[in-house]
Amino acid sequence: LKAGRLGEHDVAVPGDYMVGILRDQGLADTFAPEELPHFANIDPRWLDVPFDPGRTSSIPYQWGLTAFAVNRDAYQGPIDSLGISYDPPEAPRGRINVLDSQGEVPALASMYLGIPQCIQDRDQLRALNDLLRTARESWASFGSDTAKDVLVSGDALAGMIYNGFATKARNEGANIEYAFPQEGSVIWMDNVVLLRDAPNRANALRFMDFLLEPENAGAVTSYAAYQSGVTGAEAFTDEAIRTSPENNPPEGANLGEFVMACDEETQ
Repeated sequence: LKAGRLGEHDVAVPGDYMVGILRDQGLADTFAPEELPHFANIDPRWLDVPFDPGRTSSIPYQWGLTAFAVNRDAYQGPIDSLGISYDPPEAPRGRINVLDSQGEVPALASMYLGIPQCIQDRDQLRALNDLLRTARESWASFGSDTAKDVLVSGDALAGMIYNGFATKARNEGANIEYAFPQEGSVIWMDNVVLLRDAPNRANALRFMDFLLEPENAGAVTSYAAYQSGVTGAEAFTDEAIRTSPENNPPEGANLGEFVMACDEETQ
């Protein structure tokens, strides 16, 4: 967009922290709630989000969690800690897949160490760096798009994965279990953003409003296997997705937090 494509596209579908970046850099347009007849269908949990307070530039598309899953044929131990990824037991060691994400990997490591994201404390940063360098010796591969496939094939016995991807892996016959670690998970949300200088602004808003209708949001959820940010979508979601263990955290589970877009000095 910054390279000159602004004004050629109506909407984009970025992740949560990128919505904030688009807004901060003036690449996103704003709209009034009245411009979307189904604006009230946005789940209240996802209305006043830190990356777009009050939803003036974006609507929720799908959301989910990032943690890890294990192959229960190979490992029967507890999976209540992010230590499976960062200080793994013997069974999965050396056969762990990690997302190729500079956002989620250090964010989850920060949760494991109990330190905040976007810190500038040198001692805490050294501890984070040491943890990642040591843990890397137990990792076999980096892959986000292949996170499901390596679990299904057995190339990985444990791996960081999005919860909906874990549902698809299990549906393909892999004996895997998705974890809700006590330290928390990364919460992520894909969003539809109205871009500045959208050449078809009125139709862009119609499209966004279409996605806020529960029946349409439910259809997307049934395909993607994640969760909708639209109230009432559950009634139009396939039962297998709606009731999957990956989409239903246990009572009192620590869902975690969004990845933060750290300032340049911190980066």
